[in-house]
Formats: sequence, C-alpha cells, structure tokens
Amino acid sequence: MADRPLVAHTADAAVDAGASELVIVVGYEAEAVRAYFGEQYRGVPVTFAVQHSQEGTADAVRAASEHLDGAFAVLNGDNLYDPESIETLLSSGPALATHRVADPSNYGVISVEDGVTGIVEKPDDPPTDRANTGAYVFPATAREWLDVPESERGEYEITDVVARVIEAFDVTPVELDRWLDVGRPWELLEANEWKLGDLERRIDGEVSNDADLRGSVVVEDGATVEPGVVIEGPALVRSGAEVGPNAYIRGATLLAEGTHVGQSVEIKNSVVMADSAVPHLSYVGDSVLGREVNFGAGTNVANLRHDGRDVRITVKGERVSTGRRKFGVVAGDGVKTGINTSLNAGVVLAEGARTGPGESVTRDR
Repeated sequence: MADRPLVAHTADAAVDAGASELVIVVGYEAEAVRAYFGEQYRGVPVTFAVQHSQEGTADAVRAASEHLDGAFAVLNGDNLYDPESIETLLSSGPALATHRVADPSNYGVISVEDGVTGIVEKPDDPPTDRANTGAYVFPATAREWLDVPESERGEYEITDVVARVIEAFDVTPVELDRWLDVGRPWELLEANEWKLGDLERRIDGEVSNDADLRGSVVVEDGATVEPGVVIEGPALVRSGAEVGPNAYIRGATLLAEGTHVGQSVEIKNSVVMADSAVPHLSYVGDSVLGREVNFGAGTNVANLRHDGRDVRITVKGERVSTGRRKFGVVAGDGVKTGINTSLNAGVVLAEGARTGPGESVTRDR
C-alpha cells in the first residue's frame, strides 16, 4: 500500500494512537514480517507470536495471550484505519470500532443503544448498518476468555469473545469515519488510492528536464524518469523503477521497486509490484500486477464493460461484483503475455500463467 506493507499501516495507526508495545501474530510468510519490523518499530518494542495453523481470529489472539498483560487492543492486520479514530478507541476503555456500510451482510454487524448491545457475524437480515471493523479494546479479563468453541465455519471467532465482553462490561462504540477491509484484489486499488492520496510531492530520483510531473508525485532516490514522460499524481515511483521514454502514468498508480514502464505505455490507476515490466506499446488500467510480471509489446487491458455495469471477478469459485465500473485484470507473480495480447475486464491470470501472441483472453487462466 503506497510506500509500505499493508500491515505496517495498521501498526502505524496503533503507534500514532499511543500503543506502548506491538504484538504481531505471524504464520504465513512469517520471516518476511519479522524482517520488516525487527525488534522495534518507530521506537515501540515488537514481539512476535506464532499461530501455527490459521484457525480463526480468537485462535490468533490466543497465540499471543502469553504476551498480554492488562487491557489490550486488537487490530486486524489487513485493515486500514484512520489513526485519529484509533486514538479515540484506545482511550475509551472496553470499546469496539464500527463503520457504516451499504451492505452489512458481508461483515459482522453491531447493535448499539446506550452502548454496544450485540454482535452477529454476517447475518442474512442485518439489524443495523454498522460493520465490525476488527478493532477492539478488551479488558484484561478477556485474556481468560479466548478458549471459545468452534463456530459453524470451523473457526474460533473473536466475535464470541466480544459477545462475552458485551455481557460483562459496558462497551463503548467508536464510529470510524474511514476504514477499509483489504481482502480482495480490487480493494488493493482502493487502499492505494487512499494512501497515495496522502503523499506529498517529492522528487529525489533522476528526472529528465523533458518529463512533466503534475501534482502529488513521488519519485524516490534511485528511480529514473526519461524524456517525454507525463505523470499525473497521486503516483509513487519507487527506487530502482524506470519510466519512459514517452510513457503516461496517471490516476493513483504505484510503480514498485525495480519496475520498468517503457516506450508509449500508459498505466492508469494501477498497482505494479516489484520487478515487473510493461516495456512498450501497452495500456494497463485499474489493474493489479504482481511481482516479476512481463507484458509483451502491445498487450492491452480492457477495464470497462460495454453495458456500463460493474465489473465482476471470480473469487473462491464465485462471480462477485467489484463494485467498480472500471476494473482491469489481476496478474499473479511471474505472469508473461505474448505480444498483442488482449485481456478482458475482470480476468485473473494465476501465478506463472502465459498467453500466446495475439491472444484475446476473456476467461481466467
């Protein structure tokens, strides 16, 4: 997300709100997380707890229980929070953060009267429009309540712990003005739109006098912007990236470390991860490209349905609306396309997928 991992934004929200210690629960890619945070993060000590198998949110907190002393806060590592609201949460005693959403049936739903009166997980008939944002302040007693029964989903749910706290304590609802659960590909775009929008213009890399950088553009030290390039912010060009000549970058676009965007390429409102290349004569719009992706010359992405409806994408075997009129493709790590490939809106190319020259791809590969 912009200039740091998603979980680092969550940690920043906690540190900015006054957290005295971070306990990070790790499992998948644990070493990458440990390497990023180290023993201290922004002057705050960091402890790691290992969740050996991912069996739910209560199980994750239970893995950290030996490191908890007194009241403690829990934040979901894949959520973006407004730091000011988290500061309010941490100062509110037993508390729970909510956010009003259009379709609460996709979330845990909170009921509120004088305080929090109930929580129900993904109901078919939501009692309110208040989504549970995965941000809580628990009393010390809750540490002893983490051994909850397995849910119908086969997981140990933190919401069962929350329900018990609601019965025993007055729990304060804290409404978040801004919040984003980043669990699906198009939410990566929304998250980057948020975080890139917070950047201030900074040009530390090598930029040609013939390039045109407009608005809040960051070019990091070690990045190169060639003649004829136009970049309209918010945009972030990270160290080692090369742009141009004659490329057009616009919208909220992240070009990660070591990326290459070449001659007559247009990238719009996209995330291009480390060491990927779109070298020449291509259009990529509203898309997520993983690491070490290479788009052959003339590869073009469609990002708009002709009927004007929201683009749909397959998630866990089901067709799901992205809620976006414009959404391109998701290309996993190591994807390579042949020259003059056409990619339809909503297509997912799995890790290592290939296309041949001149292909028109309208189904996931």
